[in-house]
Amino acid sequence: MDIELRGITKRFGEVVANSGVNLSIRAGEVLGLLGENGAGKSTMMNVLSGLYRPDEGEILIDGKPVQFNGPGDGIRAGIGMVHQHFMLVPVFTVAENVVLGVEPTGPLDSLDLKTARAQVREINETYGLEVDPDALIENLPVGIQQRVEIIKVLFRSADVLIFDEPTAVLTPQEVTDFFKIVRALREAGKALVFITHKLHEILEIADRINVLRAGQIVGECLPGEKTDLELAEMMVGRPVSLEVEKKPYEPGEVLLDVKDLTILREDDSLAVDDVSFSVRRHEVVGIAGVQGNGQSALVEALAGVHRIAGGTIAFEGKDITRASARARHQMGIAHIPEDRLKNGVVANFSIAENMVLNSYYDDRYSRGVMMDWNAVNERAAEYSAAFDVRTPSIFETVNHLSGGNQQKMVVAREMSRDTKLLIAAHPTRGLDVGSIEYIHSRLMDARDEGNAVLIVSSELDEVIALSDRILVMFKGKIVAQFGAGGRPADKNDIGLAMAGAAL
Repeated sequence: MDIELRGITKRFGEVVANSGVNLSIRAGEVLGLLGENGAGKSTMMNVLSGLYRPDEGEILIDGKPVQFNGPGDGIRAGIGMVHQHFMLVPVFTVAENVVLGVEPTGPLDSLDLKTARAQVREINETYGLEVDPDALIENLPVGIQQRVEIIKVLFRSADVLIFDEPTAVLTPQEVTDFFKIVRALREAGKALVFITHKLHEILEIADRINVLRAGQIVGECLPGEKTDLELAEMMVGRPVSLEVEKKPYEPGEVLLDVKDLTILREDDSLAVDDVSFSVRRHEVVGIAGVQGNGQSALVEALAGVHRIAGGTIAFEGKDITRASARARHQMGIAHIPEDRLKNGVVANFSIAENMVLNSYYDDRYSRGVMMDWNAVNERAAEYSAAFDVRTPSIFETVNHLSGGNQQKMVVAREMSRDTKLLIAAHPTRGLDVGSIEYIHSRLMDARDEGNAVLIVSSELDEVIALSDRILVMFKGKIVAQFGAGGRPADKNDIGLAMAGAAL
Protein backbone atom coordinates (compact mmCIF):
# COMPACT_ATOMS: atom_id res chain seq x y z
CA MET A 1 0.00 0.00 0.00
CA ASP A 2 1.30 3.46 -0.97
CA ILE A 3 -0.01 6.64 0.65
CA GLU A 4 0.28 10.26 -0.38
CA LEU A 5 -0.61 13.35 1.64
CA ARG A 6 -1.22 16.45 -0.47
CA GLY A 7 -1.39 19.96 0.96
CA ILE A 8 -2.44 18.84 4.45
CA THR A 9 -3.23 21.75 6.78
CA LYS A 10 -4.52 21.33 10.33
CA ARG A 11 -5.39 24.18 12.68
CA PHE A 12 -6.32 24.27 16.36
CA GLY A 13 -7.89 27.67 16.82
CA GLU A 14 -5.23 30.19 15.86
CA VAL A 15 -2.45 27.60 16.03
CA VAL A 16 -1.43 26.09 12.68
CA ALA A 17 -0.02 22.64 13.50
CA ASN A 18 0.49 21.57 9.86
CA SER A 19 0.67 23.86 6.85
CA GLY A 20 0.46 22.54 3.28
CA VAL A 21 2.28 19.29 4.03
CA ASN A 22 3.12 16.97 1.13
CA LEU A 23 4.34 13.50 2.07
CA SER A 24 4.59 10.07 0.46
CA ILE A 25 4.73 6.72 2.27
CA ARG A 26 5.71 3.63 0.29
CA ALA A 27 5.27 -0.09 0.83
CA GLY A 28 8.41 -1.94 1.93
CA GLU A 29 10.05 1.25 3.20
CA VAL A 30 10.80 2.94 6.52
CA LEU A 31 10.05 6.65 6.26
CA GLY A 32 11.82 8.60 8.97
CA LEU A 33 9.89 11.67 10.10
CA LEU A 34 12.22 13.95 12.00
CA GLY A 35 11.34 17.13 13.83
CA GLU A 36 11.69 19.03 17.08
CA ASN A 37 9.05 19.10 19.81
CA GLY A 38 5.86 20.74 18.59
CA ALA A 39 6.89 20.59 14.91
CA GLY A 40 3.61 18.88 14.00
CA LYS A 41 4.81 15.28 13.50
CA SER A 42 2.18 13.60 15.67
CA THR A 43 -0.59 15.89 14.41
CA MET A 44 0.16 14.94 10.82
CA MET A 45 0.07 11.24 11.63
CA ASN A 46 -3.14 11.68 13.62
CA VAL A 47 -4.63 13.15 10.45
CA LEU A 48 -3.41 10.17 8.45
CA SER A 49 -4.82 7.66 10.95
CA GLY A 50 -8.23 9.37 11.04
CA LEU A 51 -8.02 10.77 14.56
CA TYR A 52 -8.10 14.33 13.16
CA ARG A 53 -9.77 15.62 10.01
CA PRO A 54 -7.61 17.98 7.93
CA ASP A 55 -8.82 21.53 7.37
CA GLU A 56 -7.28 21.49 3.90
CA GLY A 57 -5.68 18.93 1.60
CA GLU A 58 -6.34 15.29 0.79
CA ILE A 59 -5.10 11.75 1.47
CA LEU A 60 -4.60 9.26 -1.36
CA ILE A 61 -4.24 5.49 -0.95
CA ASP A 62 -2.80 3.77 -4.01
CA GLY A 63 -3.67 6.88 -6.00
CA LYS A 64 -7.32 7.12 -4.90
CA PRO A 65 -8.59 9.93 -2.62
CA VAL A 66 -10.03 8.80 0.72
CA GLN A 67 -11.78 10.59 3.55
CA PHE A 68 -11.64 9.42 7.16
CA ASN A 69 -14.36 10.42 9.60
CA GLY A 70 -12.66 8.76 12.56
CA PRO A 71 -9.89 6.35 13.57
CA GLY A 72 -12.12 3.39 12.72
CA ASP A 73 -12.01 4.43 9.07
CA GLY A 74 -8.22 4.59 9.21
CA ILE A 75 -8.01 1.11 10.73
CA ARG A 76 -10.37 -0.33 8.11
CA ALA A 77 -8.19 1.25 5.41
CA GLY A 78 -5.18 -0.62 6.81
CA ILE A 79 -3.51 2.19 8.77
CA GLY A 80 -2.38 1.49 12.33
CA MET A 81 -0.68 3.79 14.84
CA VAL A 82 1.48 2.73 17.78
CA HIS A 83 1.21 5.71 20.12
CA GLN A 84 3.97 7.08 22.34
CA HIS A 85 1.87 6.34 25.44
CA PHE A 86 0.59 2.78 25.28
CA MET A 87 -3.16 2.11 25.35
CA LEU A 88 -3.30 -1.19 27.21
CA VAL A 89 -5.44 -2.51 30.07
CA PRO A 90 -2.93 -3.53 32.78
CA VAL A 91 -5.05 -6.31 34.34
CA PHE A 92 -5.84 -7.96 30.98
CA THR A 93 -3.66 -10.56 29.30
CA VAL A 94 -1.80 -9.93 26.07
CA ALA A 95 -4.41 -11.82 24.04
CA GLU A 96 -7.30 -9.98 25.72
CA ASN A 97 -5.70 -6.60 24.95
CA VAL A 98 -4.97 -7.52 21.35
CA VAL A 99 -8.56 -8.51 20.52
CA LEU A 100 -10.25 -5.78 22.60
CA GLY A 101 -13.00 -4.30 20.45
CA VAL A 102 -12.74 -6.96 17.73
CA GLU A 103 -13.11 -10.08 19.87
CA PRO A 104 -13.44 -13.46 18.12
CA THR A 105 -16.57 -15.22 19.32
CA GLY A 106 -17.81 -18.78 19.63
CA PRO A 107 -21.23 -20.29 20.32
CA LEU A 108 -23.76 -17.83 21.80
CA ASP A 109 -21.35 -14.97 21.11
CA SER A 110 -18.98 -16.16 23.86
CA LEU A 111 -15.39 -14.86 23.80
CA ASP A 112 -13.17 -17.31 21.93
CA LEU A 113 -9.85 -16.81 23.73
CA LYS A 114 -8.40 -19.99 22.23
CA THR A 115 -8.65 -18.47 18.77
CA ALA A 116 -7.29 -15.15 20.07
CA ARG A 117 -4.23 -16.86 21.55
CA ALA A 118 -3.62 -18.79 18.32
CA GLN A 119 -3.80 -15.59 16.25
CA VAL A 120 -1.37 -13.82 18.59
CA ARG A 121 1.07 -16.75 18.33
CA GLU A 122 0.83 -16.66 14.53
CA ILE A 123 1.72 -12.95 14.46
CA ASN A 124 4.53 -13.65 16.94
CA GLU A 125 6.05 -16.28 14.69
CA THR A 126 5.69 -14.23 11.50
CA TYR A 127 7.46 -11.15 12.84
CA GLY A 128 9.65 -12.53 15.64
CA LEU A 129 7.81 -10.67 18.40
CA GLU A 130 8.11 -13.37 21.10
CA VAL A 131 5.25 -12.35 23.40
CA ASP A 132 3.37 -14.76 25.68
CA PRO A 133 -0.38 -14.43 24.85
CA ASP A 134 -1.32 -15.32 28.44
CA ALA A 135 1.00 -12.85 30.21
CA LEU A 136 -0.60 -10.02 32.17
CA ILE A 137 0.26 -6.57 30.82
CA GLU A 138 1.06 -5.22 34.30
CA ASN A 139 3.83 -7.83 34.65
CA LEU A 140 5.55 -7.00 31.35
CA PRO A 141 8.50 -4.60 30.87
CA VAL A 142 7.97 -1.55 28.69
CA GLY A 143 9.70 -3.07 25.66
CA ILE A 144 7.36 -6.07 25.62
CA GLN A 145 4.30 -3.85 26.13
CA GLN A 146 5.32 -2.00 22.98
CA ARG A 147 5.36 -5.31 21.11
CA VAL A 148 1.80 -5.92 22.29
CA GLU A 149 0.79 -2.59 20.75
CA ILE A 150 2.41 -3.71 17.48
CA ILE A 151 0.53 -7.02 17.61
CA LYS A 152 -2.74 -5.11 18.16
CA VAL A 153 -2.13 -3.14 14.97
CA LEU A 154 -1.13 -6.20 12.94
CA PHE A 155 -4.13 -8.15 14.27
CA ARG A 156 -6.30 -5.52 12.57
CA SER A 157 -4.55 -6.20 9.24
CA ALA A 158 -2.59 -2.95 9.06
CA ASP A 159 -0.42 -2.44 5.97
CA VAL A 160 0.82 0.96 7.17
CA LEU A 161 2.30 1.20 10.67
CA ILE A 162 3.02 4.56 12.30
CA PHE A 163 5.43 4.57 15.25
CA ASP A 164 5.23 7.76 17.32
CA GLU A 165 8.47 8.25 19.29
CA PRO A 166 8.74 4.45 19.66
CA THR A 167 12.08 4.37 21.49
CA ALA A 168 11.36 7.14 24.02
CA VAL A 169 11.00 4.71 26.94
CA LEU A 170 13.17 1.82 25.71
CA THR A 171 16.57 0.76 26.97
CA PRO A 172 19.44 0.48 24.44
CA GLN A 173 18.98 -3.30 24.36
CA GLU A 174 15.25 -2.93 23.75
CA VAL A 175 15.92 -0.44 20.94
CA THR A 176 18.13 -3.02 19.22
CA ASP A 177 15.38 -5.65 19.49
CA PHE A 178 12.78 -3.15 18.28
CA PHE A 179 14.82 -2.36 15.18
CA LYS A 180 14.89 -6.07 14.33
CA ILE A 181 11.10 -6.06 14.43
CA VAL A 182 10.92 -2.96 12.23
CA ARG A 183 13.17 -4.57 9.64
CA ALA A 184 11.05 -7.75 9.68
CA LEU A 185 7.93 -5.66 9.05
CA ARG A 186 9.65 -3.84 6.20
CA GLU A 187 10.72 -7.12 4.61
CA ALA A 188 7.11 -8.29 4.82
CA GLY A 189 6.13 -5.33 2.61
CA LYS A 190 4.64 -3.07 5.26
CA ALA A 191 4.88 0.71 4.88
CA LEU A 192 6.41 2.14 8.06
CA VAL A 193 6.58 5.67 9.46
CA PHE A 194 9.15 6.21 12.19
CA ILE A 195 8.55 9.48 14.07
CA THR A 196 11.44 10.58 16.23
CA HIS A 197 13.87 13.35 17.14
CA LYS A 198 16.81 10.97 17.72
CA LEU A 199 19.29 11.54 14.94
CA HIS A 200 21.39 8.39 15.30
CA GLU A 201 18.28 6.20 15.23
CA ILE A 202 16.80 7.81 12.14
CA LEU A 203 20.13 7.42 10.32
CA GLU A 204 20.27 3.74 11.27
CA ILE A 205 16.72 2.59 10.54
CA ALA A 206 15.21 4.90 7.88
CA ASP A 207 15.30 4.36 4.11
CA ARG A 208 14.22 7.95 3.50
CA ILE A 209 14.05 10.98 5.81
CA ASN A 210 11.63 13.92 5.86
CA VAL A 211 12.27 16.83 8.22
CA LEU A 212 9.36 18.79 9.66
CA ARG A 213 9.80 22.25 11.20
CA ALA A 214 7.03 24.58 12.38
CA GLY A 215 4.41 22.42 10.69
CA GLN A 216 6.07 22.31 7.27
CA ILE A 217 8.33 19.86 5.45
CA VAL A 218 11.67 21.66 5.14
CA GLY A 219 13.73 18.90 3.58
CA GLU A 220 13.94 15.33 2.32
CA CYS A 221 17.04 13.19 2.00
CA LEU A 222 18.47 9.69 2.14
CA PRO A 223 20.35 8.72 5.33
CA GLY A 224 23.75 8.77 3.63
CA GLU A 225 23.27 12.28 2.26
CA LYS A 226 23.26 14.20 5.56
CA THR A 227 25.30 14.12 8.75
CA ASP A 228 23.69 14.25 12.17
CA LEU A 229 24.76 17.89 12.53
CA GLU A 230 23.15 18.82 9.22
CA LEU A 231 19.91 17.07 10.17
CA ALA A 232 19.92 18.81 13.55
CA GLU A 233 20.26 22.20 11.86
CA MET A 234 17.39 21.34 9.49
CA MET A 235 15.22 20.42 12.48
CA VAL A 236 15.94 23.44 14.63
CA GLY A 237 16.74 26.06 12.01
CA ARG A 238 20.10 26.97 13.52
CA PRO A 239 23.47 25.29 14.15
CA VAL A 240 23.31 22.88 17.11
CA SER A 241 26.18 21.54 19.22
CA LEU A 242 25.91 17.84 20.00
CA GLU A 243 28.81 18.00 22.47
CA VAL A 244 28.49 18.81 26.17
CA GLU A 245 30.85 21.56 27.31
CA LYS A 246 32.18 20.86 30.81
CA LYS A 247 34.50 22.82 33.05
CA PRO A 248 37.22 20.95 34.99
CA TYR A 249 36.03 18.66 37.76
CA GLU A 250 36.51 20.39 41.14
CA PRO A 251 34.20 18.69 43.66
CA GLY A 252 33.22 20.40 46.89
CA GLU A 253 31.75 19.13 50.15
CA VAL A 254 29.32 16.22 50.31
CA LEU A 255 25.69 17.37 50.01
CA LEU A 256 23.90 14.02 49.63
CA ASP A 257 25.12 11.02 51.62
CA VAL A 258 23.31 7.70 51.23
CA LYS A 259 24.26 4.78 53.48
CA ASP A 260 23.10 1.16 53.39
CA LEU A 261 19.84 2.07 51.66
CA THR A 262 17.36 -0.77 51.22
CA ILE A 263 14.03 -0.36 49.43
CA LEU A 264 11.26 -2.91 48.88
CA ARG A 265 8.78 -3.19 46.04
CA GLU A 266 5.06 -3.62 46.63
CA ASP A 267 5.50 -7.42 46.60
CA ASP A 268 8.24 -7.11 49.26
CA SER A 269 11.02 -8.08 46.86
CA LEU A 270 14.24 -6.06 46.98
CA ALA A 271 14.31 -3.06 44.66
CA VAL A 272 17.44 -1.47 46.17
CA ASP A 273 19.82 -3.66 48.12
CA ASP A 274 22.15 -2.03 50.68
CA VAL A 275 23.29 0.87 48.47
CA SER A 276 25.75 3.55 49.62
CA PHE A 277 27.10 6.56 47.71
CA SER A 278 27.50 10.33 47.95
CA VAL A 279 27.11 13.36 45.70
CA ARG A 280 29.19 16.52 46.22
CA ARG A 281 28.81 20.16 45.30
CA HIS A 282 30.12 20.94 41.80
CA GLU A 283 29.61 17.30 40.83
CA VAL A 284 27.37 15.31 38.49
CA VAL A 285 26.90 11.68 39.46
CA GLY A 286 25.22 9.54 36.82
CA ILE A 287 23.45 6.26 37.50
CA ALA A 288 23.42 3.83 34.59
CA GLY A 289 21.54 0.57 34.38
CA VAL A 290 18.96 -1.36 32.43
CA GLN A 291 15.48 -0.23 33.43
CA GLY A 292 14.08 -2.26 36.32
CA ASN A 293 17.27 -2.62 38.33
CA GLY A 294 16.26 -0.33 41.16
CA GLN A 295 16.98 3.12 39.74
CA SER A 296 13.34 4.24 39.84
CA ALA A 297 12.83 3.23 43.47
CA LEU A 298 16.12 4.87 44.44
CA VAL A 299 15.20 8.21 42.88
CA GLU A 300 11.72 8.17 44.43
CA ALA A 301 13.15 7.38 47.86
CA LEU A 302 15.64 10.24 47.60
CA ALA A 303 12.81 12.58 46.60
CA GLY A 304 10.70 11.43 49.56
CA VAL A 305 7.91 9.70 47.62
CA HIS A 306 8.92 6.08 48.30
CA ARG A 307 9.28 4.49 51.73
CA ILE A 308 12.57 2.82 52.60
CA ALA A 309 13.11 -0.40 54.53
CA GLY A 310 16.54 0.40 55.89
CA GLY A 311 19.53 2.73 55.77
CA THR A 312 19.85 6.50 55.96
CA ILE A 313 19.75 9.56 53.70
CA ALA A 314 21.59 12.70 54.80
CA PHE A 315 21.49 16.14 53.17
CA GLU A 316 23.95 18.85 54.22
CA GLY A 317 24.87 16.64 57.17
CA LYS A 318 21.27 16.35 58.43
CA ASP A 319 19.30 13.09 58.52
CA ILE A 320 16.34 13.44 56.13
CA THR A 321 15.47 9.75 55.95
CA ARG A 322 11.94 10.36 57.25
CA ALA A 323 11.49 13.89 55.86
CA SER A 324 8.49 14.49 53.60
CA ALA A 325 8.73 15.38 49.92
CA ARG A 326 7.64 18.94 50.71
CA ALA A 327 10.25 19.31 53.44
CA ARG A 328 12.96 18.15 51.03
CA HIS A 329 11.69 20.56 48.42
CA GLN A 330 11.94 23.43 50.90
CA MET A 331 15.51 22.39 51.77
CA GLY A 332 16.50 22.97 48.12
CA ILE A 333 16.11 19.48 46.62
CA ALA A 334 14.61 19.44 43.12
CA HIS A 335 13.17 16.32 41.50
CA ILE A 336 12.53 15.69 37.81
CA PRO A 337 10.47 12.46 37.91
CA GLU A 338 10.89 9.52 35.57
CA ASP A 339 7.24 9.44 34.47
CA ARG A 340 6.09 12.98 33.75
CA LEU A 341 2.45 12.04 33.27
CA LYS A 342 2.18 9.92 36.39
CA ASN A 343 4.31 11.93 38.80
CA GLY A 344 5.19 15.23 37.14
CA VAL A 345 2.01 16.93 36.02
CA VAL A 346 -1.75 17.13 36.48
CA ALA A 347 -2.79 16.73 32.87
CA ASN A 348 -6.07 18.64 33.04
CA PHE A 349 -4.54 21.58 34.92
CA SER A 350 -3.20 24.57 33.02
CA ILE A 351 0.49 25.17 32.37
CA ALA A 352 0.41 28.01 34.89
CA GLU A 353 -1.10 25.77 37.58
CA ASN A 354 1.41 23.00 36.87
CA MET A 355 4.31 25.42 37.13
CA VAL A 356 3.53 25.96 40.83
CA LEU A 357 2.35 22.45 41.75
CA ASN A 358 5.10 22.05 44.33
CA SER A 359 5.37 25.68 45.41
CA TYR A 360 1.83 27.09 45.43
CA TYR A 361 2.07 27.50 49.21
CA ASP A 362 5.18 29.74 48.97
CA ASP A 363 4.88 33.39 49.97
CA ARG A 364 5.50 34.29 46.34
CA TYR A 365 2.10 32.88 45.34
CA SER A 366 0.05 32.35 48.48
CA ARG A 367 -1.92 35.08 50.22
CA GLY A 368 -3.35 33.04 53.09
CA VAL A 369 -6.42 31.32 51.68
CA MET A 370 -6.05 33.10 48.32
CA MET A 371 -3.65 32.61 45.42
CA ASP A 372 -1.86 35.52 43.81
CA TRP A 373 -2.64 34.45 40.26
CA ASN A 374 -0.87 37.43 38.74
CA ALA A 375 2.37 36.23 40.33
CA VAL A 376 1.68 32.65 39.24
CA ASN A 377 0.97 33.66 35.65
CA GLU A 378 3.99 35.96 35.48
CA ARG A 379 6.30 33.18 36.68
CA ALA A 380 4.72 30.59 34.37
CA ALA A 381 5.20 32.86 31.35
CA GLU A 382 8.83 33.48 32.37
CA TYR A 383 9.61 29.77 32.82
CA SER A 384 7.85 28.78 29.59
CA ALA A 385 9.80 31.33 27.57
CA ALA A 386 13.14 30.40 29.14
CA PHE A 387 12.71 26.68 28.41
CA ASP A 388 10.90 27.07 25.07
CA VAL A 389 7.65 25.42 26.18
CA ARG A 390 5.68 25.83 22.96
CA THR A 391 2.07 26.67 23.67
CA PRO A 392 -0.44 29.27 22.48
CA SER A 393 -1.11 30.21 26.11
CA ILE A 394 -0.01 29.43 29.67
CA PHE A 395 -3.70 28.78 30.32
CA GLU A 396 -3.65 25.80 27.95
CA THR A 397 -4.13 22.47 29.74
CA VAL A 398 -1.06 20.27 29.83
CA ASN A 399 -2.79 17.35 28.08
CA HIS A 400 -2.85 19.52 24.93
CA LEU A 401 0.95 19.80 24.87
CA SER A 402 3.20 17.42 22.98
CA GLY A 403 5.15 14.96 25.15
CA GLY A 404 8.37 16.93 24.63
CA ASN A 405 6.77 20.19 25.70
CA GLN A 406 5.31 18.50 28.79
CA GLN A 407 8.83 17.38 29.67
CA LYS A 408 10.25 20.86 29.14
CA MET A 409 7.58 22.27 31.42
CA VAL A 410 8.51 19.87 34.24
CA VAL A 411 12.22 20.61 33.79
CA ALA A 412 11.52 24.36 33.76
CA ARG A 413 9.58 24.14 37.03
CA GLU A 414 12.35 22.23 38.82
CA MET A 415 15.39 24.02 37.41
CA SER A 416 14.13 27.60 37.61
CA ARG A 417 14.10 27.83 41.38
CA ASP A 418 16.89 28.10 43.95
CA THR A 419 18.22 24.57 44.54
CA LYS A 420 21.18 22.81 46.08
CA LEU A 421 20.58 19.25 44.89
CA LEU A 422 18.99 18.30 41.58
CA ILE A 423 17.73 14.72 41.19
CA ALA A 424 16.95 14.21 37.52
CA ALA A 425 15.45 10.99 36.18
CA HIS A 426 15.61 10.89 32.38
CA PRO A 427 15.66 14.71 32.13
CA THR A 428 15.75 14.83 28.32
CA ARG A 429 13.35 11.95 27.60
CA GLY A 430 11.24 12.89 24.59
CA LEU A 431 13.16 16.07 23.79
CA ASP A 432 14.60 17.18 20.45
CA VAL A 433 18.25 18.03 19.89
CA GLY A 434 17.79 21.76 20.42
CA SER A 435 16.02 21.24 23.75
CA ILE A 436 18.54 18.59 24.82
CA GLU A 437 21.37 21.02 24.08
CA TYR A 438 19.72 23.63 26.31
CA ILE A 439 18.88 21.23 29.17
CA HIS A 440 22.43 19.87 29.15
CA SER A 441 23.83 23.38 29.38
CA ARG A 442 21.51 24.15 32.33
CA LEU A 443 22.61 20.97 34.10
CA MET A 444 26.24 22.00 33.64
CA ASP A 445 25.39 25.49 34.93
CA ALA A 446 23.82 23.93 38.03
CA ARG A 447 27.00 21.92 38.62
CA ASP A 448 29.27 24.92 38.09
CA GLU A 449 27.17 27.08 40.43
CA GLY A 450 27.75 24.63 43.28
CA ASN A 451 24.76 22.30 43.04
CA ALA A 452 25.06 18.57 43.46
CA VAL A 453 23.45 16.81 40.49
CA LEU A 454 22.28 13.18 40.37
CA ILE A 455 21.19 11.94 36.95
CA VAL A 456 19.49 8.68 35.99
CA SER A 457 19.13 8.09 32.26
CA SER A 458 18.61 5.18 29.90
CA GLU A 459 20.67 7.13 27.33
CA LEU A 460 24.16 5.84 28.05
CA ASP A 461 25.77 8.48 25.82
CA GLU A 462 24.02 11.14 27.91
CA VAL A 463 25.21 9.66 31.20
CA ILE A 464 28.81 9.52 29.94
CA ALA A 465 28.72 13.05 28.50
CA LEU A 466 27.29 14.71 31.62
CA SER A 467 28.72 12.75 34.55
CA ASP A 468 31.88 13.27 36.57
CA ARG A 469 31.33 9.87 38.17
CA ILE A 470 29.14 7.00 36.95
CA LEU A 471 27.58 4.35 39.18
CA VAL A 472 26.13 1.22 37.57
CA MET A 473 23.14 -0.51 39.14
CA PHE A 474 22.34 -4.17 38.59
CA LYS A 475 19.69 -6.10 40.50
CA GLY A 476 19.37 -3.35 43.08
CA LYS A 477 23.08 -3.03 43.84
CA ILE A 478 25.83 -0.66 42.73
CA VAL A 479 28.14 -3.06 40.93
CA ALA A 480 30.69 -0.69 39.37
CA GLN A 481 31.96 2.90 39.41
CA PHE A 482 33.61 4.79 36.58
CA GLY A 483 35.35 8.16 36.29
CA ALA A 484 36.70 10.68 38.81
CA GLY A 485 40.16 9.14 38.95
CA GLY A 486 38.97 5.54 38.95
CA ARG A 487 38.15 3.23 36.06
CA PRO A 488 37.74 5.25 32.79
CA ALA A 489 34.17 5.77 31.57
CA ASP A 490 34.39 3.33 28.66
CA LYS A 491 31.01 2.75 27.00
CA ASN A 492 31.65 -0.94 26.40
CA ASP A 493 32.73 -1.58 29.99
CA ILE A 494 29.73 0.31 31.36
CA GLY A 495 27.44 -1.73 29.09
CA LEU A 496 28.96 -4.96 30.39
CA ALA A 497 28.45 -3.82 33.99
CA MET A 498 24.83 -2.95 33.20
CA ALA A 499 24.37 -6.54 32.03
CA GLY A 500 25.87 -7.87 35.28
CA ALA A 501 29.20 -8.95 33.83
CA ALA A 502 32.17 -8.95 36.19
CA LEU A 503 34.84 -6.45 35.14
